[in-house]
Amino acid sequence: MLKRSKLLIIFAVIALVAAACGDDTSETTPTTSGGTATTQGTTATTQPDVGSAAGSGGNITLLQWQAPTAVNPYLSGGTKELLASSIVIEPLGEFTPAGELVPKLAAEIPTIENGGLAADQTSITWTLKDTVWSDGTPLTADDVVFTYEYCTTEATGCTQSSLFAGITSVEAVDPLNVKITFEGPTPYPYNAFVSYQAPVIQKAQFEQCIGAAAAGCTDANFGPIGTGPYVVREFRTNDTALYDFNPNYRGNADGQPFFGEVLIKGGGDADASARSVLQLGEADYGWNLQVDPTVLDNLEATGIGTVFAGFASNVERLMINQTNPDPALGDLRSVYGDGNNPHPFLTNPNIVKALSMAIDRQTLVDVGYKSGGTPTCNVWPAPPAQSTNNDDCLVQDIEGAKALLDAEGAVDTDGDGVREYNGARLSVLYQTSTNAVRQSNQDLIKAWWEEIGVETELRNIDASVFFGGDPASPDTYQKFYADIEMYTNGSGSVDPQAYMGNWVQAEMPTPANNFGGQNIQRFASDEYDALFSELTTESDLAKRAELTIQLNDMLVQSGSMVPMIWRASVSAYSNEIQNQGDLNAWDSEYWNIHEWTRVVG
Repeated sequence: MLKRSKLLIIFAVIALVAAACGDDTSETTPTTSGGTATTQGTTATTQPDVGSAAGSGGNITLLQWQAPTAVNPYLSGGTKELLASSIVIEPLGEFTPAGELVPKLAAEIPTIENGGLAADQTSITWTLKDTVWSDGTPLTADDVVFTYEYCTTEATGCTQSSLFAGITSVEAVDPLNVKITFEGPTPYPYNAFVSYQAPVIQKAQFEQCIGAAAAGCTDANFGPIGTGPYVVREFRTNDTALYDFNPNYRGNADGQPFFGEVLIKGGGDADASARSVLQLGEADYGWNLQVDPTVLDNLEATGIGTVFAGFASNVERLMINQTNPDPALGDLRSVYGDGNNPHPFLTNPNIVKALSMAIDRQTLVDVGYKSGGTPTCNVWPAPPAQSTNNDDCLVQDIEGAKALLDAEGAVDTDGDGVREYNGARLSVLYQTSTNAVRQSNQDLIKAWWEEIGVETELRNIDASVFFGGDPASPDTYQKFYADIEMYTNGSGSVDPQAYMGNWVQAEMPTPANNFGGQNIQRFASDEYDALFSELTTESDLAKRAELTIQLNDMLVQSGSMVPMIWRASVSAYSNEIQNQGDLNAWDSEYWNIHEWTRVVG
């Protein structure tokens, strides 16, 4: 187990993939009038033999202070939704804490050696395990095909569409075999249907929920029928999710899952979650403990729980809006509009570089992360493709930032302490989610920016709303109704391809895709798109690393993104919880929840 005090940075090379090897009728009641709760139970036509131990372990309480807004990972890019859905719906393959790709719903990982991956790398065929959904019906290749159609229909607003890039077709060969055909040779074919970001959803439940109908299917989005160890009993958006163990789960005969009931409880903040697990013993698990590390040390010393951490590719960054967020623009606010709606000054890379130069990244780490973070200048911080071309950001340079702004003609002409550029005041609205560490970092950054003549207004938004993905909300990170916003995300794969694909132009959030893309800053570069296309067809590992570095540098040097901190995932478990293993920073932290048990005493 990885204690935070002895962090182990886990990485895997792509070659690990090739070596990987195999591993009642549902009823949904109508939602409440407010559309905030759904209840789903599982009653099989023929009650399966669930084994003597399956579901016998009582309940377990998991604290996600950023409460999920749905149990559908395709309609929100937030980790909180991905986690909430990961114990219900599953992918074909998943990543272990060591970054190894292993089968989940698939019988094995397809490779050239076992015949699953075509020798010319233009197609891959997955063979499904003999698995049933929680309603007792069989999982088939048709469900996999439908999932592809669901996510690639633009009006669905699928937030994970980049994982399906480069695919020309997904077809059912027979009930247990599904073939994916690519546009050309694809050296890394393990993005679609892999990890908790891209699970398989049931066609029968979602087939009326595709396209523009997707967001309105609250019964399906709040209570998906799945193949995982748990089924949703009740879901209350931005509040709680209550699950029962799935009596049709394939591990039941082996006594899995141990717990009969899972409660994911939202609300509060990271500090309260840490205290509940580590000091008060009120909960069994606390996720995303972005808490003063000294506080965590003191809480862990009580001996009630243990802090775990793991590095993957998560980076706390500033996203720089490349479009104009002026409310007066109405429906065009923060919309790219074919390049006709640029930001008044943040499309100038040197102005953004000055903002970056003014930041003391090490101080941010010392204040909020300590051994749980390290300063970075890159959006892809993980080996083997780390860039060193932007490392000058590691040293704060206030005077250099001032000189750079002067050189760009961004000067204070009226003596009010705020610079102007082409008639626009250098005044920014800087938003992030509500969290003590983030607010302390905001305060520091605001002071540094105002020292170089950039007026800064701070805003923090409840995390459940900010990361919620509600297309009707003006406060989501996808809508980006601000100049600058700060958050963390990272890759769902040890290979950077799908992650770097987030910033092609087709991934921009727009009204047409219900603001579902992941090119949050609205970065537009034909050169970037062409270089990414090269990455998708390059098989040489050294050349892939070179291309990743170039893509990373283009993002950073364009001024559309300011990486700051390479963050570990930090969570805590009660010492009563056993068999959870190392914290999984590459995939769902609940990836093996079916194996967790409780030992009291």
